[in-house]
Amino acid sequence: MASADNLHGVIPYLATPVDAAGEVDRAALRRLTEHLIEQGVHGLAPLGSTGEFAYLDHRRREAVVETVVEAAAGRVPVIAGVAATTTADAIAQTKRWREIGADGILAILEAYFPIRDDGVESYFTAVADAAEAPVTIYTNPNFQRSDLSLPVIERLSRHPNIRYLKDASTNTGRLLSVLNRTEGRLGVFAASSHITAAVMLIGGLGWMAGPSCVAPRQSVRLYELCKAGAWDEVMTLQRDLWALNEAFARFNLAAAIKAGLRLQGFDCGDPLPPQAALGDAEIAVVRAALEKIGAL
Repeated sequence: MASADNLHGVIPYLATPVDAAGEVDRAALRRLTEHLIEQGVHGLAPLGSTGEFAYLDHRRREAVVETVVEAAAGRVPVIAGVAATTTADAIAQTKRWREIGADGILAILEAYFPIRDDGVESYFTAVADAAEAPVTIYTNPNFQRSDLSLPVIERLSRHPNIRYLKDASTNTGRLLSVLNRTEGRLGVFAASSHITAAVMLIGGLGWMAGPSCVAPRQSVRLYELCKAGAWDEVMTLQRDLWALNEAFARFNLAAAIKAGLRLQGFDCGDPLPPQAALGDAEIAVVRAALEKIGAL
């Protein structure tokens, strides 16, 4: 059975397929899950940023986690996203996702008012206490009103359940500071905002990212080349995959991933309002990026 005790490699942030009424399309989500596992990914992360967690109510979030856990059937670890503005809600989500069968938790802090470091630390500590499983803490200084500072990350790394960090900044130097300060207690995962080969070179474990949904085979190959130390081949592939990331960075990420999946035969519906679907010219950019890496 899958375990989150030794996470590594390519862990896609799953898109959340929805129908015209905004309900979770469980059949499409099962099909996507099966496809990604067949392509060799090392784990699955439902309810990440690409999964549009901010636009889903609790009932729909639960449907997503339940569907992915059932479809994965223990073949790869499922790291389910917990995101809340209140600690009580975060604890409730954590306990429920674990009851459903999630192997680990991706902890995200949503904030309306700014929160001091002690409040940020207490939020993630409460999630870790409730999880009774490995927790990945999420940092994204570009989007989060109250983010994880280096001192807080260092202190949280001493919690026995806080085992990983997913960093969605563009600051690879900050990742090296995290690795140095946590002294092996915290495994680091990159996001699509990082050059993943560089993160692997400095000691990262892999990446959790939305673009891996549409380029799973190529992403797994990049990881394997990094592990083998074949850096010339790594950079040839990394350049092409970075061009895909650059294309997606121009648009709403969930809309771009869903457009790419539709081009590949996986209709996941449109992004949830008030987000807008991509227009024809934008879809053409996504198509070109996917064709360049052999993903169409």
